[in-house]
Amino acid sequence: MPFVTSIGTYLPCWGSPLHRVAGDDEDVVTMAVEAGRAALTGGVAVERVVLVSRDLPLLESSNAAVLLAGLGLDPELEVDERLGGAPATVDAVSSARPRTLIIGADLQPAGAAAIVTAERGLQVRTAARVARSLPVRTRDATGDIHDYGDPRLLHERGLIASLAAAWLDTPVAIAGVEHQRATELCLGDPPALPTSGASASLFALAGLAERGVSGPLVAVEQAILSGLTVTGGVAQIQRREPEPRPVPQGKLVADGDIPISLAAYERAFEAKVRWEAGRFAGSDELDFPPRFRVNTDGALSTDYELVALPRTGTVYTETTVHLPVPGLRTPYSLVIVELDDVEVRALVKVTGVPPGTVDIGDRGRLALRRIAVRSGVPDYGYAFEPETSAA
Repeated sequence: MPFVTSIGTYLPCWGSPLHRVAGDDEDVVTMAVEAGRAALTGGVAVERVVLVSRDLPLLESSNAAVLLAGLGLDPELEVDERLGGAPATVDAVSSARPRTLIIGADLQPAGAAAIVTAERGLQVRTAARVARSLPVRTRDATGDIHDYGDPRLLHERGLIASLAAAWLDTPVAIAGVEHQRATELCLGDPPALPTSGASASLFALAGLAERGVSGPLVAVEQAILSGLTVTGGVAQIQRREPEPRPVPQGKLVADGDIPISLAAYERAFEAKVRWEAGRFAGSDELDFPPRFRVNTDGALSTDYELVALPRTGTVYTETTVHLPVPGLRTPYSLVIVELDDVEVRALVKVTGVPPGTVDIGDRGRLALRRIAVRSGVPDYGYAFEPETSAA
């Protein structure tokens, strides 16, 4: 029977109160990192990570390396990537052992939520699991979506029939359906959920924990249902949910593929995605990006160690670029950030605010973002998010 010690949530700043939209530099992995870091704010230990989504960026290979690097976790941790929706996340919670980080992330609507399990905290237990087949909406291997488009069938033969088969008490929250329908089927006033996919179950759990509500939490996807019962206890909740704003206007140049050198990608990966500088033995200087040095005797020195950099800083200078670049929405802003407590300045793109709105002296944080897609490979790095956006 798992306990939840902390919950973290993340919503992109773009869109409307009822429908958030991922930014051009965001995907499931970057949102999962945001929610995961929020859940890990209290410094809890993690031995395993589970990521659930229907929009994983890499289906061939794995997203684990980027996820662990962005979270600042040991690269040797086990990562379980699951393709699924709201019920799959509930199943992951039901079977989780202590010190597991479970993250659900979605693109439509966009959002992510995460929990950390422990030996104490908010107590949950498995309440139901019903597997029925009603493939109203399907997506094939090439990404083509087929929608039968019958809401009444989905409601009557999907949700209602699965609830009846589960022999559950009346739920206090339902993830995976619109709020009005959940209100009609739940006791009291269930929390309004910003997503309907893999993260919805964890957003519901956060809402119940904040209100101190106990009872069945049900997650549905078509005719699949999983449920757990919240039986009491306390979990720390950290929300990163800025107020929504309209998506900035701009021109997106889609033509022209930017090639990638996978050898260069691999060499730069650890420092770039873990946000680390190089330091040589006997020296206090930090090199960012890390690089080799030539000693006074002409020999090449390569034995630097990687040192974590601060993730906060101040804008040293800024500029806005209007020249179209393939894969980027133009215009966009670039800043040189003077990082806190170290003599390092970094050139990064601005995220979370309209272009041209960042000034010298602005404070902010460095957030993992997808900086480009090259030859079909998502390339990750850090962007500067002003404090006014993150508030």
